[in-house]
Amino acid sequence: MNEIYDPLRRKNVRRTPEEEVRQAAIRYLEESVGVPRQLMVSEYSFTFNGLQYRADVLVYDRSLHPLLLVECKAPSVQLDDAILEQVLRYNRVLQVRYILLTNGKTSYFCKWDAETGSYRFQESIPSYEQMLEQ
Repeated sequence: MNEIYDPLRRKNVRRTPEEEVRQAAIRYLEESVGVPRQLMVSEYSFTFNGLQYRADVLVYDRSLHPLLLVECKAPSVQLDDAILEQVLRYNRVLQVRYILLTNGKTSYFCKWDAETGSYRFQESIPSYEQMLEQ
């Protein structure tokens, strides 16, 4: 059986292209962005309009409020408006300040703009500390 270890779930999970992207995103968030591992969760389950959904990765601030939602897709999946709409639907429940969409080849990072009431694409991903300060 082909598996990959998920440090957030603390177990081996089935290796799929999407799972490989998720694990790469988790490593990046921890090693490059400085997100403490204990403030990340993968496969976060929640209910919206009576339906069950799962966020790929959810990052919390130090007060345990959702801060960043990460949506991972397989490298063969093009990141388009439908995927952005999916994440925005999730965010009606999660209410995060930041969104990261990635397929391992292309990534988009968005920040909530309270003045316009919408998300704005950012050119780079700030550090975890910078996200907490903004």
